[in-house]
Amino acid sequence: MGKRVTVTIEGCPVETQTGCSIAACVMQANGPALRQSVSGAPRGPFCGMGVCFECRMTVDGTLHQRTCMVNCRDG
Repeated sequence: MGKRVTVTIEGCPVETQTGCSIAACVMQANGPALRQSVSGAPRGPFCGMGVCFECRMTVDGTLHQRTCMVNCRDG
């Protein structure tokens, strides 16, 4: 893993390492649910390799990013 960096999740700073996926960082900070389904059920990563789209979140203003495929970076 890389150096320590700070990312912001829902306005809260979270410290992690470069090379860590955003999905892993969010799950470590907030638990397994990353979002809610249209019915309100908690949803989280399923495949961890960008196939299922269950880990989609808005990253740096870009909607529907597969967070298991995007590594954390400072900021």
